Amino acid sequence: MTITPPSPDRQRRLLPLAGPHGSRSWATCFYRCGNACDHPEPNTSGNEHVSEVIENAIRRRAFLGGSAAAAGASALVVSGLVSPAAALGRGQDRPAGGHGRSGRTAATDGWTPVEPNVRDTVSVPSGYRTSLVAAWGDAVVAGAPAFDPYAQTPEGAAQQFGYNNDYIGVLPLDRQHALLVCNHEYTNEELMFPPDTYDSATTKKIAMASHGMSVLKIQRQGRSGSWKRTSPRASSYNRRITASTPFELDGPAAGDARLRTTADPSGRTVLGTLNNCAGGTTPWGTVLSGEENFNQYFDKSGALDSRYTTSYARYGITGTGSRGWSEVDPRFDLTTEPHEPFRFGWVVEIDPHDPRSTPRKHTMLGRFKHEGANIHIADSGHAVAYMGDDERGDYLYKFVSADRFDARDTQAARRRNLQLLTRGTLYVAKLTGDGGTVDPATNRFVPTDGEWDGTGAWIPLTSDTTSYVAGMSVADVLIDTRLAADKVSPTRMDRPEDVEPNPVNGRIYAALTNNSNRGTSYPVDEPNPLGSSNTRPALGAALTRQSGNRNGYVLELAENGNDHAGAAFTWKLLLVCGDPESPETYFAGFPKDRVSPISCPDNVTFDSVGNLWVATDGNVLGSHDGLFRVPVAGPSRGQVQQFLTVPVGAECCGPLLGPDDGSVWAAIQHPGEGGTYAAPTSTWPHTHAFPRPGVVVTHRA
Repeated sequence: MTITPPSPDRQRRLLPLAGPHGSRSWATCFYRCGNACDHPEPNTSGNEHVSEVIENAIRRRAFLGGSAAAAGASALVVSGLVSPAAALGRGQDRPAGGHGRSGRTAATDGWTPVEPNVRDTVSVPSGYRTSLVAAWGDAVVAGAPAFDPYAQTPEGAAQQFGYNNDYIGVLPLDRQHALLVCNHEYTNEELMFPPDTYDSATTKKIAMASHGMSVLKIQRQGRSGSWKRTSPRASSYNRRITASTPFELDGPAAGDARLRTTADPSGRTVLGTLNNCAGGTTPWGTVLSGEENFNQYFDKSGALDSRYTTSYARYGITGTGSRGWSEVDPRFDLTTEPHEPFRFGWVVEIDPHDPRSTPRKHTMLGRFKHEGANIHIADSGHAVAYMGDDERGDYLYKFVSADRFDARDTQAARRRNLQLLTRGTLYVAKLTGDGGTVDPATNRFVPTDGEWDGTGAWIPLTSDTTSYVAGMSVADVLIDTRLAADKVSPTRMDRPEDVEPNPVNGRIYAALTNNSNRGTSYPVDEPNPLGSSNTRPALGAALTRQSGNRNGYVLELAENGNDHAGAAFTWKLLLVCGDPESPETYFAGFPKDRVSPISCPDNVTFDSVGNLWVATDGNVLGSHDGLFRVPVAGPSRGQVQQFLTVPVGAECCGPLLGPDDGSVWAAIQHPGEGGTYAAPTSTWPHTHAFPRPGVVVTHRA
């Protein structure tokens, strides 16, 4: 169904959503992460939390926040949303027009921001239009069957575009053609299958085939920035990777006893990749993808192996997985295959240019709930990968290669570059504030220099030959990276998701999506149709409900001397997201009455002039999630402007800016989540009577 949009002739004021899941339905939390936020944080180390480093800055900003603070500096209850179009006016503080293939680009054009809304469509600024490039069930490889919800098979699904696309990579082949690479994070069976059509085993096999990744050849349409798929019969590149595709384990931990199973006594070949979230395109032309909430895929038929009690607990592996895949594949039964979960939680790399190549899992980059991995080539030539562990209370990481990137366009150089992520050093981040004093009248911390920032250190965990964590071998550190990091006292973070280097200014931007339930215990207001507990336990540090990170932060890190291979950095709090009218929000000092409301930053990307673009997941302000442009330099630094919103129940994923034609790519993940096939809450992209996740490109009309 289509949801009526707000009236365009008046300001729309939307109330905060009830319940701790925000705009996420129970289905989202259940299928994506196994209701991770409904359980205690797995990090019980007691290491310093980011709240202890930056939370007082938010309190300080509330204290000094002028008229907004006067309404109640400690209250984080959002009163409503400001219409960004009305707040910004026309032509106010907007960048000058740029020059792309169409003469203007979304990076530099002065478009009018999209207003917060609850429409069942992709809403974009006037003068732009959106085209659907690929959707669940579209043919990927030659011979794939036409999509028919009543005639799905595991074999057909393994040849079609998978479900819940997240990361987007566009790798040029020539001026007119490119390869579109997407990962498929998870499946929503209640939306995929008509009632009483398939048996349990068949739905599970189709779901397994609908995970993984897709590679499709695409073709440019004219000069507007529009693209479309080419016929699978006309492409030798098209490929589907599923939960059953063989992967090679490489790096120092490959072959370790904990990676060996009945089916793979060598510990070097894994079937499939699961719960792939964000990713990155490497300078050598491959794609990286992060395995995130893999713990939820494993169940048990009996007792668990007591040798791994501590490890399992640190990764949230309980044997109560919701998928039930052991019904069709015994490797997902922890009782009989206790080592199988050690084979997931890695960064994977695929070569889209070689469809016959074996994708790899890089043990050197550590095992945790990877959101993704993004590469910067340091001035020294070393490849540096930035990563976040997307769990409440977990850490930021980086990897520095032992060898140097070879920029020559030769086959020999490419072969060497394909080995860059197998040797090097893995680090974890510790943040330190820059000092200040406590105001005795308010009991709030006031930074010495008036700006909340500080320094940081990259603490080494292991190289490919030497562990720096006492009592742990190299393989121990790489397989149980969370346990290793706990021992060296890094900073616990609020769900560090995408962590990416800006190719223009060299700084690193980290989205800390949220942590709304630090120290809280309250009932869930919305019904839970999937049967999980309806009450959340007390979690995290003993902070008040008001001091929780409800809407998320964006951190800006600068490596000292721009040395990305170094061990020291500085950091600033760029954004404290939320309703601009709320006293705790902060937009790098930009006037708060001239920004779009933004909640729950998830993925980030950059355009050709260095603007930060932020995609959101779980907006708690009452509007749908979307994509936002944020300049990071000049007088407009911190000016959040909303470029698009996504349909009912959806999340905005995989943002990507076309560097030469002004195209803006987005993955529309889980539209209609919270409904069912028989009773949908969304029909986007409006090709059927039920929703289909898909990839869109927005371009000049």
